[in-house]
Amino acid sequence: MFDKSVYESRRQRLAERMGSGMILILGNYEAPANYLANTYKFRQDSSFLYFFGINRPGLAGVIDVDNGRECIYGDDPDLDDIIWSGPQVSLQEMAERVGVKHTATFAALAGALQNDFGNNRVHFLPPYRSRNILMLEDLLGLNPAWASAYSSVKLIRAVVALRSVKEPREIEEIRLACNIGREMHVRAMQEARPGVKEQRVAGLLEGIAASRGSMVSFPVILSQNGETLHNHDHSQVLTEGRLMLTDAGAETEMCYCSDFTRTVPVGGKFSSRQRDVYSIVLACNRKAMELARPGATYKWVHEETCKVLARGLKELGLMKGDAEEAVAAGAHALFMPHGLGHMMGLDVHDMESLGQEFVGYDEETRPSGQFGLSSLRMGRRLEEGFVVTDEPGCYFIPALIDRWREKRMHEEFLVYDRIESFKDFGGIRVEDDLLITRDGAVYLGDERVPSTIEEIEETMRG
Repeated sequence: MFDKSVYESRRQRLAERMGSGMILILGNYEAPANYLANTYKFRQDSSFLYFFGINRPGLAGVIDVDNGRECIYGDDPDLDDIIWSGPQVSLQEMAERVGVKHTATFAALAGALQNDFGNNRVHFLPPYRSRNILMLEDLLGLNPAWASAYSSVKLIRAVVALRSVKEPREIEEIRLACNIGREMHVRAMQEARPGVKEQRVAGLLEGIAASRGSMVSFPVILSQNGETLHNHDHSQVLTEGRLMLTDAGAETEMCYCSDFTRTVPVGGKFSSRQRDVYSIVLACNRKAMELARPGATYKWVHEETCKVLARGLKELGLMKGDAEEAVAAGAHALFMPHGLGHMMGLDVHDMESLGQEFVGYDEETRPSGQFGLSSLRMGRRLEEGFVVTDEPGCYFIPALIDRWREKRMHEEFLVYDRIESFKDFGGIRVEDDLLITRDGAVYLGDERVPSTIEEIEETMRG
């Protein structure tokens, strides 16, 4: 928890942006895994953490802008809670730690809101957990099917504006998460030996994150089938000569995240073909790093990076024609059907629950419907203090190749006979976390995760 002045300032700035009304920010409840008493590890709502800072289930925060009153609603632990979980700090004491003077039982929340909802004065964020969706029905009389439709666009925009630019204290937390993430990826490289089960490597990464006081920032993606973008199947045994793609990050005790991807050769030595493709992806990663700066749209950075990919694949004989025309047409998306990156902070895909059109786009920069580009989560103009991921990739997805070839898509740019010989290749992604500074972009973390072919092979030997 930061100093209480941090949370007081954040709530004050939020109230100033809203101007009037009642702001409701729901925290999360514990979620049962297979029965009520056996829960998943608790994860507080990120916006509740940002404005109220208390990492405890069953809370809601209200800011009455017109009356200048703030209150946290929740229930103190009873004797049974204390018997099973030990003594706990009272709600009033926790509220004081974040600069909130008033607390009340959760049962009092409905009465505090219902008189104002009919006058369109209650603003809340889109709910993403079923319990909170049903709670809005109890609190405000909303049909659960339409709860998100009643969420406040004005509040969404205000929260996005505040959370997008990271404070120095937040950057330090993300840096800590990046340091843990680096340790995880170095260990994965050292374990990528023939005969080792993928599940062992994935489990070791989860253990490193847990041993640092928190958890992974998202379920570990680790597979020899790197052409599957979000592959959570860890059932295979690592095989000499194949590539192992690992996409994993850590979350600090204060819930700030990191997100890295590295792709390494099982056994420790890249083949000639693997070197060729890896070098292209690494060049894309570097290009994005060079171009990312305040004032540039990340959509433009994405497009320029894709041109590097297309030129590299043309040199390998996999593409042909003009690279700029190929990218404009979307032909390169056969190999990179996702966007360059996303915002990162208290969420690994920061604020994604608020709606990507608000987080990654604005009135100036709009989402695209083109295949590949439509999956770009972050397109708007960069500002100093943004934290974004830089994660180009190159994948050979047999089903996608077959579909495009059957439909004769982009034949003027794609050399399908040559591409066929790569259908057993898998996929490569290289991902780093970037802080946008006044002068450009810098890698976050005290030391970058090994990224060059030489660094990776040396780390694997170690």
